[in-house]
Amino acid sequence: QVQLVESGGGLVQAGGSLRLSCAASGRAFSMYFMGWFRQAPGKEREFVATISGSFGHRYYADSVKGRFTISRDNAKNTVYLQMNSLKPEDTAIYYCAANYGTTTYAPGDYDYWGQGIQVTVSS
Repeated sequence: QVQLVESGGGLVQAGGSLRLSCAASGRAFSMYFMGWFRQAPGKEREFVATISGSFGHRYYADSVKGRFTISRDNAKNTVYLQMNSLKPEDTAIYYCAANYGTTTYAPGDYDYWGQGIQVTVSS
């Protein structure tokens, strides 16, 4: 069982930056593939970024590539999402998620989810 808790969200002006953190409880954190997703009002949950376990391979949605960076610190059981050059269309609830064993962009493939955290980008 893995519990995930996000932090670091808030209100920022367009062009600004935020760093989200996701603290995980439970064992074998380094074995989990971690992902960030987001959901804007009236829209489906969408993939943002994912990072593999021990080797740290990273993949991004085209909409955030070059602006967002996913990273992890296995010693701290934490995954991060550094968000730069934020745009109003990045406004959403951001979710951290974990799955055991595969790189995937599909929300349904993730086994554990955080409660979500609001990110609002003003124009």
